[in-house]
Amino acid sequence: MTIDYSKLKGRIKEKYGSQQDFAKAIGLSEKIISDKLNNKSYWKQSDIDAATELLGIKKEDIGIYFFN
Repeated sequence: MTIDYSKLKGRIKEKYGSQQDFAKAIGLSEKIISDKLNNKSYWKQSDIDAATELLGIKKEDIGIYFFN
């Protein structure tokens, strides 16, 4: 199953300017973030929780960003 992360990528760019800066903020490597955003790796619940907090995503909007 391929998930469209374009909305999440846009939010990352809006809030952090780059995937690299977001990766530093969330405490993961840039490669891991890239793999997750390119459907090569899955988001763990703890990563989703951290990302939504850092990106200011409301709980009711998680599906729009992570499961679309």
